[in-house]
Amino acid sequence: MTESLKQILLHTQAVRPMVHSITNNVTINDCANIILAAGGTAIMAQDEREVEEITSHADALALNMGALRAQEAMLLAARTAKRLCHPVVLDPVAAGASRLRSEMCGRLLAERLVSVIRGNASEIRALAAGQENAAGVEVDALDRVTEQNLAESAAWLGQFSRQTGAVVMLTGVIDLITDGQRTAVLRGGSELMGRITGAGCMLTSLTALYCGANPNKLFEAAVAAAEVMNRCGEQAQVRVRKEMEGTASFRTRLIDAVSLLTADDLANAHQIQLI
Repeated sequence: MTESLKQILLHTQAVRPMVHSITNNVTINDCANIILAAGGTAIMAQDEREVEEITSHADALALNMGALRAQEAMLLAARTAKRLCHPVVLDPVAAGASRLRSEMCGRLLAERLVSVIRGNASEIRALAAGQENAAGVEVDALDRVTEQNLAESAAWLGQFSRQTGAVVMLTGVIDLITDGQRTAVLRGGSELMGRITGAGCMLTSLTALYCGANPNKLFEAAVAAAEVMNRCGEQAQVRVRKEMEGTASFRTRLIDAVSLLTADDLANAHQIQLI
C-alpha cells in the first residue's frame, strides 16, 4: 500500500483542495491549521443561510457533532455535498451521550449522506448499536480495540461499513479502517494525543482533506490520514521530550510535523497491516 499512500499525499499537495468544516468552537482553530499544514485550504462556515453555497465551492465537507447548534446547517451542507458527489466526513463526537447527538447522526446516516465516519471505539459502537453511552467523548474500556479482540472488532466494523455505505475509521491505540471489503490495521502514534483537545477533530479534518483531493480513493485517503497523524504524533512527542516541553508544545509540534511531512517520509515509515 506504500505507493498508494504516497500518491494520496502528492495529489493532495498538487491540487490544494478546500475543506468546509462545520466543527466545534473548542478545536476550530486547530482544524483549520492542520488543513493548511497538509497543503489544503479551509473554510469554517456554520450559518444555514450560506452553507449550501460555501459547500458548493469546497472539495469536501467535515461535520463534527460538537457543533450541535449547527444541525440544520449540517443537513443542508451534507445534502449539497452529496448532490455534487463531494466526500462528507462525519465525526460523531460523544455519539450516544445524548439523544440529540444520536438522532442527528442517525439522520445523516439514514439519508446516506456520509462518505467516511471517523470516531473512537465508543462513538462508533454507539452508532452501530444505537445505544446510549454515558462515557461521552472518552473511550469506554469495554469498547477498546486490543490485539486480543482485533478480529472480532474488524468483523463488526466491516458489517457497519457495509450497512452505512461509508468507510469507517475507528481510531485509538490501534486504528481500524474499513470499506466493508478491506480492513487496515494501524499501530503507533503518541500517548500525548489523548492529553490535548482536538486530536480526533484534527484527524477528521485531515481525512476530509485527503478525501477531497482523492474522492475515488476514500479508503486509501482515510488510511493515509490516520498514518500521517500517527507518524507526526510520534515525531512531535520525540521533539517535546527532547526539549523538555509539555502538552501545549506538543499540539504545535504536531501541526509542525504535518507541515514538514513529505510523501517519501510516509512511504518509508508506514506500519500498516491489511486483514
